[in-house]
Amino acid sequence: MAEWDLEVFWQETMKQVRSELREQEFGVWFANLKYLSADENGIIIGVPSAFFRDQIRNRYQNMIVSKLSGLAGRNLTLNFEISPEKNIKQPVLRDDPPAVSGFSAEKPSQTAPPQPVPVVKPPKERHPNMRDDYTFEKYVIGENNDFAVNAAIAISRNPGTVYNPFLVYGGVGLGKTHLMQAIGNYIHENSENKIICVTSENFLNEYVELVQANKMKQFTNKFRYTDVLLIDDIQFLQDKPGCQDELTHTFNALLDAKKQLVFTCDRPVSELKKFSERLISRFELCLKVDLQPPRYEVRCAILKSTAKNQGVSIPNEIIDLIAKNVSSNVRDLIGALNTLIAFTRLMGVPITMEIAQQRLKDVFVAPRQANMSIENIQRVVADYFSLSPNDLKGKKKTKNIVFPRQLAMYIAREITDFSTTELGQSFGGRDHATVLYSIEKIKGQLLIDPTIDSTIESLKRLIKEFSAKI
Repeated sequence: MAEWDLEVFWQETMKQVRSELREQEFGVWFANLKYLSADENGIIIGVPSAFFRDQIRNRYQNMIVSKLSGLAGRNLTLNFEISPEKNIKQPVLRDDPPAVSGFSAEKPSQTAPPQPVPVVKPPKERHPNMRDDYTFEKYVIGENNDFAVNAAIAISRNPGTVYNPFLVYGGVGLGKTHLMQAIGNYIHENSENKIICVTSENFLNEYVELVQANKMKQFTNKFRYTDVLLIDDIQFLQDKPGCQDELTHTFNALLDAKKQLVFTCDRPVSELKKFSERLISRFELCLKVDLQPPRYEVRCAILKSTAKNQGVSIPNEIIDLIAKNVSSNVRDLIGALNTLIAFTRLMGVPITMEIAQQRLKDVFVAPRQANMSIENIQRVVADYFSLSPNDLKGKKKTKNIVFPRQLAMYIAREITDFSTTELGQSFGGRDHATVLYSIEKIKGQLLIDPTIDSTIESLKRLIKEFSAKI
């Protein structure tokens, strides 16, 4: 049988790719790709997971194939095989000379020596404190989280050496816990590192319990002698000075030992209240990444991925319906889909537009709550832009006021049932035509500036949180 050896072309292609990419980007995506074999049509590359395969295909395959084909002088294909690093085939040592790169050579007939049966390592048992479905493969990537995911992957590949410590922040239901546990699950599956994954509430409860039992040595031994520490929702520790002090000492001990620290929080570090300055200064050392609400395209991708994982086919028009009506966060989005799937399964009926509209009508109108008053919206938007509510209601037409005013009108129309006339009265006695103009102005800007969508979703979240406290 003919044997093809195109490894020299692969190695040269990787050199060229490396010279064109940032070192960090190359390290994240290419460091663990392995040349496996080749045939007359192309080469087969080993990748550590389906997630890496899909990312390489989407981001880099065209570039790689172009360079490979140029070096070989003919069109080549690039195929992938999912191979855990320990099982990736190594080059075979042989006595006969290797074939010239790119050309076939018949090997003389000979009796092959018996080969040892490869030992397949069984998959590890799941970590008791992490969900096994919280993986990178099941994390949908979009503009709202691309940087955060890339950093998380780099951390999982080299814990304690890059992006340490690491803090992910954002509103409720945006995937912070999923991303944190994806780091933990990858490290757990691919190394022998000791991992502790805990919520801040459980961290506090264990601290209080062992302080009362006079067993603090047990607590410090547990948390200061781990390889990876993942703590969810650190904002829960506000106004808990004793526990904050212990976390500060734990933080210092692990960082000095080059152990990985990962935190999640529902707000930026600058907005944490009743935290010690020492602990805040430690959090400021983190690489801090912000998860924003997903845009429409990403919401559609999340819905399709969730439906696929459940083995359900959802018509595109229903995906569109849910994605357009549930924009607050990923948790609400998946919850709406699960509600629909559960109903149709229980009733034994197909998923139709009529059923979707009927079953999800309460979900779609949920944000329009009575306590979301115009005053609350004005207060939150004004504060966000460092203005006063009176600025939004006043007559000034400077750019730094007009845009926030139009944005506040747009959001008020989106999340309340007030008419344009009522909105106009609340914004300084303006007529309904002015309100309509402001709304259309924001709609037009959304088409040309995608960052405005993220701003609107952030403001909606802040308004919802503010209104819930009243």
